[in-house]
Amino acid sequence: MRPEVMARVIGIAILLLVAVLVAASGTYVVQPGYRGVEVILGRVSEGFKPEGFGLKLPLVSTIHPVSIRQQTARETAECYSSDLQQIRVNLRILYRIPESAVVRLFRDYEGDAFGQLVAPRVHEALKEVVALQNAEQIVKNREQIKVRTLELARSKIGELVMVEDLVIEDIKLTPELERAIEQKMIQEQEAAKAKFVQQRAQIEANTAVIKARGEAESIRIRGEALRENPSYVDLQIVDRWDGQAPLVVGGGQILMSVSELWRSSGTNHARTQSVLPARSR
Repeated sequence: MRPEVMARVIGIAILLLVAVLVAASGTYVVQPGYRGVEVILGRVSEGFKPEGFGLKLPLVSTIHPVSIRQQTARETAECYSSDLQQIRVNLRILYRIPESAVVRLFRDYEGDAFGQLVAPRVHEALKEVVALQNAEQIVKNREQIKVRTLELARSKIGELVMVEDLVIEDIKLTPELERAIEQKMIQEQEAAKAKFVQQRAQIEANTAVIKARGEAESIRIRGEALRENPSYVDLQIVDRWDGQAPLVVGGGQILMSVSELWRSSGTNHARTQSVLPARSR
């Protein structure tokens, strides 16, 4: 092949390669759930690029994707309670970048919205809330701390980033503080148990007093009824009689009923009457 032809073929190949590179650098694709921020020669464009395929200036512009999906990040915050106890809080932060703030966050916060804006504000809000309560209250009122921290964080961040929720996964105290809180809780449980026993004893004592007063009032009423009506005792005997004659004990320890005793006394009386006339004759 002649040199002139060879040079022409190489030139055409180079032109085709340059054309392919230029064409490739002049297009972009923004994936679903993302928005594109265009930077032209170091200058950020005002509008964002929606998801899908598009054209851009080749070689001089770059499209940076920014997620607008809900994201989750884990953080560990070192805090101090109102009684100056060190507390470590492990939490998860659920946040989302609104579409309208994509360009501003990329320009003003170096494209790192969480590290530059969300995390510092959440740490600040959590420390403010924790500093108002002692260590024991922090352990007991975890949900209240979460709600208050979320409110403060949202007010500090504004509308640039939507903080959807905070999840406090763990609250770690020093070993000495954990033992002190545990001992205090045991003492409170024992005090509550002692108070319950005391209240129960007081109730039983009050019940006994009421019962004794009732019995005394009943005796008083019966005494008055007996004084006013002596036959009241007979009425009580009749009311309580079961229909059986009572038993009596004789001199020889013989157990017999009143009816048997009555029949026996009648028979002896009859025998005595029959003997007396005979002797008189």
